[in-house]
Amino acid sequence: MAQGSDVILSRMMGLHPKVIDLTLDRVWRLLGALGNPQNDLPPVIHIAGTNGKGSTQSMIRAGLEGAGKSVHAYTSPHLARFHERIRLAGDLISEDHLTEILDECYVQNGGENITYFEITTVAGLLAFARTPADYTLLEVGLGGRLDATNVIDTPAVSIITPISIDHEQFLGNTLTAIAGEKAGIIKRGVPVVVGPQQDEAMDVIETTAAKLGAPIFAYGQHWHVWEERGRLIYQDETGLLDLPLPALIGAHQVQNAGAAVAALRVLGFDEAACEAAVAKAEWPARMQRLRHGPLVDAADRAELWLDGGHNPAAGDALAEALTRLPERPLFMICGMLNTKDIGGYLRPLAASAQKLYAVSIPGSEATLPAEATAAAARDAGMNAVQSENVMTAITDIVAETPNARILICGSLYLAGEILKENG
Repeated sequence: MAQGSDVILSRMMGLHPKVIDLTLDRVWRLLGALGNPQNDLPPVIHIAGTNGKGSTQSMIRAGLEGAGKSVHAYTSPHLARFHERIRLAGDLISEDHLTEILDECYVQNGGENITYFEITTVAGLLAFARTPADYTLLEVGLGGRLDATNVIDTPAVSIITPISIDHEQFLGNTLTAIAGEKAGIIKRGVPVVVGPQQDEAMDVIETTAAKLGAPIFAYGQHWHVWEERGRLIYQDETGLLDLPLPALIGAHQVQNAGAAVAALRVLGFDEAACEAAVAKAEWPARMQRLRHGPLVDAADRAELWLDGGHNPAAGDALAEALTRLPERPLFMICGMLNTKDIGGYLRPLAASAQKLYAVSIPGSEATLPAEATAAAARDAGMNAVQSENVMTAITDIVAETPNARILICGSLYLAGEILKENG
């Protein structure tokens, strides 16, 4: 039988004909009906960007908790269970609490049009407002300007991670247009930490910050981060930090760590908090090694890794991260949504993999069929075949190469399905 929260979440899916419909009107209406809980949150750290939002958030949370602070965190989408989206003072929201808060929002909404993301975001804000904590981390769902999280008048700090082309059907098909949406989280007088950006995106961010008198702390100008002799070196106007490399693998995670450290410095935290940020962060489906579950059992001596990145920038980051692992023959099991740039994602990875096994994402209407994924992989220069499912692909790979490194990748939705059984 479905749990209480599952029943209400299912009802919420039917409150709006579209999954995505960017406007804040419905959110403001429901927040007003609930007494405007967004005004009662602990100090907010608001994070937008195309890539690295979740990893950056996880590092900031690790840093704050390392300094003894209690932290709320909101993220999306979830991987295995909805509860992952709402972390209250360090712990995932309980089933009873989630059911209660969702039911209250559903009743107060009164059957009016509202998207699933909007009403569930409001539920998160309501839970945060009623639970004591020192900080609130809010990750933007899509864009920024009209995202349901963009209802905080004066955050403690805003963060914009690297921006690239993604979700063009909602945000625009130029980097300038997309940056304009992301820069919509910048607030008057509130410091904004900015990760590495292409020039067009940086121009938009700087113009927006200048109009709003928001102090800007930008990578390459106000702070720098780099790798040196197996360490992460961070420098800003207040000095230099010599820190461990991030627990999360890849050069892109060095940049994400820089943004997290910059935000902690803006908030006044010391080197110990910054070290905790890079050393203790955990973030599922970002080059995550799977260590138990039926797929791991089937893999036997083969390594099993999981990554949910799904756009060209993520493909670049993943290709670089793979170079940091000891050499082993790499096989990919890939499933993607039909809205993604599969060629742009796969091209950086083509030289790394001996073979790609294409799968359809279970239970997803928007999946790219395995046949189309395999064809796109061949177009990208890869040796690719279709497979019935992930388990079949693993069985075929280990029969051929028992010591393989197997990477399951291409979609957070596929990653979520894998983590339900092998998390």
